[in-house]
Amino acid sequence: MESFLKDAKNSAHKVATLTPKDKNRILNDMADALVLNTKRIITQNQKDLDFAKSNGLSSAMLDRLLLDEKRVNSMANSLREIASLKEPVGRVLEGWINEDNLRIEKVSVPIGVVAVIYESRPNVTSDVGALCFKSGNVAILKGGKEAEYSNKIIATILGEVLEANNLPKEIISLLPDSSREGVAKLIKMDKYVDLVVPRGGEELIKYISANSTIPVVKHDKGLCHTYIHSDADYKKAIDISINAKCHRPGVCNAMETLIIDKKIASDILPKLAEAFGVQGTLLKGDSEVNEIVKMELATEADFDTEYLANTLNIKMVDSVDDAIAHIRRFGSAHSEAIVTENYSVAEYFLNQVDAACVYVNASTRFTDGGVFGFGAEVGISTNKLHARGPMGINELTTYKYKIYGDGQIRA
Repeated sequence: MESFLKDAKNSAHKVATLTPKDKNRILNDMADALVLNTKRIITQNQKDLDFAKSNGLSSAMLDRLLLDEKRVNSMANSLREIASLKEPVGRVLEGWINEDNLRIEKVSVPIGVVAVIYESRPNVTSDVGALCFKSGNVAILKGGKEAEYSNKIIATILGEVLEANNLPKEIISLLPDSSREGVAKLIKMDKYVDLVVPRGGEELIKYISANSTIPVVKHDKGLCHTYIHSDADYKKAIDISINAKCHRPGVCNAMETLIIDKKIASDILPKLAEAFGVQGTLLKGDSEVNEIVKMELATEADFDTEYLANTLNIKMVDSVDDAIAHIRRFGSAHSEAIVTENYSVAEYFLNQVDAACVYVNASTRFTDGGVFGFGAEVGISTNKLHARGPMGINELTTYKYKIYGDGQIRA
């Protein structure tokens, strides 16, 4: 482990000093290599799918794991988009001349060695590897065991491109020991690793946060809510709710609880129940909801659960303040939404809800680095410091001060 990390650290200066032109050319080479090796990728991915099916993984988790020709092309396009983004390194964030006539510049620089721990989706391997590369960082990747073969082949292909360009394959590489013990060692190696980014289940996040001696940017669970206010447009409310829950139930920006204003509940709830019935959604409602539409009774534990499946809680409230109070109690500071035509209520909700992304009249499914124009994302940060929300290339940089003088000494 230490030898591997030492090699990764030693390669950091090589990627940090690459020109933007070279980085973009290599990223496009990586995209081409993924497409050329589509069959290799799908063959290895099938091994993961077979293992996942034999171990009873849910349909939502299988969907996250699946790689077909369309998704491999999408992975390649993501790399091309990252290559086309504005160079994140060397940006002058601020500049001024002080009273000693020193010219001071605050300039963006790579963080260094970034370790990312994630689960399920193998496209994360290429996305995060490319984001780190574009921002001049070394990427150490630790995917879930359910995507072991897929992650290995993707990392191998990216490494082949690096070596073809006379660069160390350690610039984008998988952690050699992917066991729990290996992760426990990794997060203590602050001599070699500059940042740890865990994204996945609640227990993983808690473990990394509690035990790492390396700075951590958490990408925690997505307990996302949509609140339908009494002044909502019904069509918007139903369309947004269906999209937020059913478009891809197994992702972190999917809605887990729908909150409905009591004033309109008797009118809109049957319409919502019918629409969700078409989608095969399992509904769980509180006692007041059950007085209008019969469904499974939602418990306190349900409201605190990230299902990552086509299951939805429904909560009835008396006011926008009650909706906000419920979100404050159960939300994970990821993505929250209100559906309303009332401007003042919308602004109140935006200002009162403490989350990385807060929406008015739109689905929480838009919380995504690609959608936000970042090309891709390391994940959705629920931290408040350094990075929050979709974490793209600019959040993979820090800064230093460059000071230009002409012989000045301090009196």
